[in-house]
Amino acid sequence: MMEKAAEQEAVGPQFWRDEHLPFIEARSIQDGRQICYDRHAHETFSIGAVTGGRSTYLNGRSQERIGAGVVVLMNPDDVHACNPLDDHPWSYRMMYVDVAWLTRLQHELGFSENQDFRAFSAIMSTQPALYRGLNRLYAVLTDAQTDTLHKHTAAIEFFSHVQQTLNPAPALAKDANLKLKRAADFISEHCTRSLSLEEICASADLSASYLIRAFKQHYGMTPHAYLINRRLQFGRAQLKRGHRIADVALEAGFADQAHFQRAFKRFHAATPRQYRG
Repeated sequence: MMEKAAEQEAVGPQFWRDEHLPFIEARSIQDGRQICYDRHAHETFSIGAVTGGRSTYLNGRSQERIGAGVVVLMNPDDVHACNPLDDHPWSYRMMYVDVAWLTRLQHELGFSENQDFRAFSAIMSTQPALYRGLNRLYAVLTDAQTDTLHKHTAAIEFFSHVQQTLNPAPALAKDANLKLKRAADFISEHCTRSLSLEEICASADLSASYLIRAFKQHYGMTPHAYLINRRLQFGRAQLKRGHRIADVALEAGFADQAHFQRAFKRFHAATPRQYRG
């Protein structure tokens, strides 16, 4: 996976980008006491979490003092600024999302269909679930060991949650079971190779946002988790036949033996060697 990260000294900004997920970029600051911003705006939709310390948050005519646990939101072209408060330690994470990508997601979710981007009225939130979700997504995106399908799925899950939390949630369609089964069958049939979200969606003729919501509701896991589960089932069968663990890991579609062993232990509470006997 070709990821580009610009990591500076500990107090400086850290950036994350991935050429396979060009619609999102992340940034973090561990100690922002010396980092001050003039009023500015982005062409992207921006959302961030204050992870430590306190700061002032200006958005349009509103100005707030905020601290750890707060999520801030900036629509495209919103004039805003965040700056440290009285030399307090201050850390945060931000995500910058392509407006066209987010607009398509809004349409898929049933919001403002065939219209332009629907701006958010909220400029901040103290909802713990939103804060936890943003931090989970940041951890997934910046983990070099996590594959693209997982990252893509996590991004759609989180921003679907943002949309549904800050706007009324549209109802799920009632006739998706057959299409969901087609998606599950496609994942099962091709579980040992790398799969993209687009391939899975095409196999079932479903949008990505609908697939992830409805699949999790129906099967109790995301398409990515379902894929890993199928790979582990394949791996168990190969281990029963006495195949070498390193060979099984690659045959099952894992990047290497270490990835296979971690997933196997997480799902089965035993190592591949213990299972094979």
